[in-house]
This record gives sequence, C-alpha cells and structure tokens, in this order.
Amino acid sequence: MPTVPKGYKKAQSNFITAPEIAEICAISVSKAYQIIRELNEQMRKQGKLTLRGKVNRRAYQQKLDRKSVV
Repeated sequence: MPTVPKGYKKAQSNFITAPEIAEICAISVSKAYQIIRELNEQMRKQGKLTLRGKVNRRAYQQKLDRKSVV
C-alpha cells in the first residue's frame, strides 16, 4: 500500500466511522454505532443511499451542530 509522502495530509473520507465518532464525542463505540444507525435511518427516509457502519460526514456534522445549538 502506498504511503503518504512527508508534508502531505491523507485525504479525508466522505464517511465517518463509529470509532471516529466515539473519539470526537468521548462516548463508547457501541453508542457511536447507535448514532450511525439513527442517522442512516433518517437518510433512508429522505431517499438517500447509506452504508452500514458509516455515515455521511456532512450529515453527521449538520446533526451535531443542531444538537449543540439547542
């Protein structure tokens, strides 16, 4: 597998995973998976495609921003 040369950053994925959410929110990984399931269900109702165990990074950030404002 190719490595990233010094001075370059690895490209960020369009999807965020449970371990990343757990680290950001300081919660357990199982709770992070629960959040992903809820967000994916909402996205499915909007007619969007989802991946199990991952959620669209932009949708997650929008949801997180709304919750922090309330």
